Amino acid sequence: MDDTHRGRITRDGIRIHEEADFAGMHAAGKVAAQILDEVAELVVPGATTGELDAFIERRVTELGTTSATIGYKGYKHASCISVNHVVCHGIPGDKKLKDGDILNIDVTVILDGWFGDTSRMYVAGKLPRKAERLIQVTHDSLMLGIEAVKPGNTFGDIGHAIQTYVESQRMSVVRDFCGHGLGRVFHSPPNVLHYGRKGSGPVLEEGMFFTIEPMVNIGRPETKVLSDDWTAVTRDKSLSAQFEHSIGVTADGCEIFTLSPGGLFHPTYKV
Repeated sequence: MDDTHRGRITRDGIRIHEEADFAGMHAAGKVAAQILDEVAELVVPGATTGELDAFIERRVTELGTTSATIGYKGYKHASCISVNHVVCHGIPGDKKLKDGDILNIDVTVILDGWFGDTSRMYVAGKLPRKAERLIQVTHDSLMLGIEAVKPGNTFGDIGHAIQTYVESQRMSVVRDFCGHGLGRVFHSPPNVLHYGRKGSGPVLEEGMFFTIEPMVNIGRPETKVLSDDWTAVTRDKSLSAQFEHSIGVTADGCEIFTLSPGGLFHPTYKV
């Protein structure tokens, strides 16, 4: 039976899921994270983003899941791959990676009706020092946002934690894109902003499922979308990084659905 409509909806339109739903999200999130683990060894200078996507598409099928992005608003790929100054929604293609390129790979799978959505950073070859610091700040900002997740806190608390940390490191948070609710749908309320005021926005409740996925720029926060209607880049061509986890609010905090099975979420695991 389709249980899309289980659980109640808050006045802000946010679905409150039941305890049994956590297992479905963990299973979907684990597959998405496993695929991102497996693609890591293929991220090398000379590889094309299209080759990485072809591997991801194959593994999505082999692992018994469906790609949430193929066919979504006409999109044709199993991943978004965003290189250097591309902020998000980079389209895989013939572009060859160069030594020192950094890239975000974003994968969403559907397993038994549940959506597993996650992204992380990679480096082709040697990681430049400036990029390494950007990646670390972005990773840490995500984790600080996740630390703010518990019943009684607000979505503004999440954004505030991310924004204040990033700006203390003299970097900027992208405001044109945000996290989102998910579960048995790809995108649903709320919009999870990565900036904001403490105490603002809807109050977090046990059973809420959503992504936190801060995009951080070394330069200014402004972005623009290219003529392909997907690829978003930094207006000042500065480097950008992003990490994304899907999480569920528990009675005393939260659970991360998309933890890396191999402990490879941070690209310096090789070092």
